Amino acid sequence: MLYIVPTPIGNLEDITLRALRILKEVDFILAEDTRQTQKLLNHYNITTKLSPYHKFNERNSCDRIVAQLSSGATVALVSDCGTPCISDPGYILIEACVAAHVKVECLPGPTAFVPAIVNSGFDSSEFLFLGFLPHKKGRETLLKKIDHEDKLVILYESPHRIIKFLEQALPILGDTRRISISRELSKKFEESIQGNIPFLLNHFKTHEPRGEFVIIVDKKSKEIKAED
Repeated sequence: MLYIVPTPIGNLEDITLRALRILKEVDFILAEDTRQTQKLLNHYNITTKLSPYHKFNERNSCDRIVAQLSSGATVALVSDCGTPCISDPGYILIEACVAAHVKVECLPGPTAFVPAIVNSGFDSSEFLFLGFLPHKKGRETLLKKIDHEDKLVILYESPHRIIKFLEQALPILGDTRRISISRELSKKFEESIQGNIPFLLNHFKTHEPRGEFVIIVDKKSKEIKAED
């Protein structure tokens, strides 16, 4: 059995009792960053063995892990925070498990974009999750696609590129598109701020961007006055 176990996106209390039980009971835990996961395990006095599983070794280690699972091992897969496979490694192993008829079970749990959508106040009946934008090639093309989207668009961005994103988005999305940006979700300095791009640019140029960012771009049909 391969268990996909979501872990807290910030506050260590945001983990289910079932997740803690499974992390204690499995034979070993596959972790994106063993140092990061060890902090969580130490907090809950969990002594299960950790094994690294990340984007640099996932293809090479996949066959070995599937063989262990096929031989009867129980394994948990975690990422640094949130749910594996959501802009994190995991799908390659799950795909291999499905092909090998190894049972996979994903626990419900934290994912950063869900509270970000709720905090935005935008209509979330339809949305498109794109994860991280490309750093260079294809970035402008994707922004143009977003401009014509009539459903919420969800993006992830780092603090080092949030101002660059807003500067690049302004001539494409314009100054009337509603955007909500959340950062430090579930942590002490959690913040969600809504407005048009000029307003958000001014905010993050006068307040140092920190933490990981979730960007919610509202539907094209929902706009605000340019001076807001």
